[in-house]
Amino acid sequence: MKIQVNGEGRTANAGVTVAELLRELDIRPDRVAVEVNTEVLNRHEFERRGLCEGDHVEIISFIGGGSEQFDGSMSHWVDESMLRYAPCKTIGSS
Repeated sequence: MKIQVNGEGRTANAGVTVAELLRELDIRPDRVAVEVNTEVLNRHEFERRGLCEGDHVEIISFIGGGSEQFDGSMSHWVDESMLRYAPCKTIGSS
C-alpha cells in the first residue's frame, strides 16, 4: 500500500502498525511524536495503530539545544525555549 511519511511517498505492507513503521525506519519511539492524518497518537497506541492506504504520517523528533553557557552538568534543566522540532529523516522512500 502507499502512504506518505513526512511528505514523501512510501510503500508499506498492508496493516503495518506505527510501531512497525518506526522499527523499519530505525526510529526510537521514545524520541518522537507521531501524527496520522492530523491525529496525534499517544505512544501507547503505536503498537495497535494500523496504517491504511493513503494515510499521511508525520514523525517529529525532538532536538534539544541550549545556550553556550551550558556546561553539560545535570544541574541544568532544559526549558521550552531550548526545544526545536524537526521531522525525522525517512529511509527507503519510494
